[in-house]
Amino acid sequence: MKLEEVIIIGAGPAGLATALQLKRYGINPLIFERDQIGGLLHNANLVENYPGFPGGISGPNLVTHHDGVFQVVTSDRSFQSRIVVIATGTKPRIFTDFEIPDDTRELIFYEIYPLLNRKEQRIAIVGAGDAAFDYALNLGKRNDALVLNRGEEISCLPLLWERAKDIPSITYLPNISISRLESNPGHGMLLECSTPDGPKSIQVDILIGAIGRDAQLDFISGQFSKKAIQLVSHGDLYYVGDVANGLYRQTAIAVGDGILAAMKIYRRLEEMDL
Repeated sequence: MKLEEVIIIGAGPAGLATALQLKRYGINPLIFERDQIGGLLHNANLVENYPGFPGGISGPNLVTHHDGVFQVVTSDRSFQSRIVVIATGTKPRIFTDFEIPDDTRELIFYEIYPLLNRKEQRIAIVGAGDAAFDYALNLGKRNDALVLNRGEEISCLPLLWERAKDIPSITYLPNISISRLESNPGHGMLLECSTPDGPKSIQVDILIGAIGRDAQLDFISGQFSKKAIQLVSHGDLYYVGDVANGLYRQTAIAVGDGILAAMKIYRRLEEMDL
């Protein structure tokens, strides 16, 4: 089996930046991507804080490390590498506070790139952070977007809030919580909601969850997780971008992470070859 120098898991901004910088050093990494190249940028309305941003094979589902070599297993093949970069980003938190009937599941989304061609629909977005308002700005160009905040506090950037207020097709509703979903054949579904003024029914075609995200690390084996801290300290394993940065999910940060990791990897490979 061929031993790769570097395997990168994830082809979002962090993974691509790592790969590009490694290529400058003459290192050709092997990149895995489960979905679309570009990661969460496919959801974004605008990327305004990054100075210039000019289906892949199945993503791996298991990473292990044995005898100084990483083993990366996909659905049909295994690969080995001296160094691994995990740039898998985040996964959305799903709705858990109300039951989702089977006949409404196809109308519920947590990413918006599959919806960018929709028009003249009524779309409810649950959340009050950057993602919720960015989704509303993106989808509100050709649809009616309702932003449903389960509380009162708005946690998005002030710029996003100001833009949303200026668009007639975007409606913001605070202090509203979905208690039940009901299929409404031919007209999407009904959201049965609780508000301070009593129950409220809202008819929508699509429901989107923007209620937070968690690091996407489901594919890592438990045994590997226990060893990860030691591998990171030795310079053999790198977590870059959103998967490592918690709330600080910005394209520029992810790209910087990737370039920094590539520079460290280059030095690490030099050490290994001494």
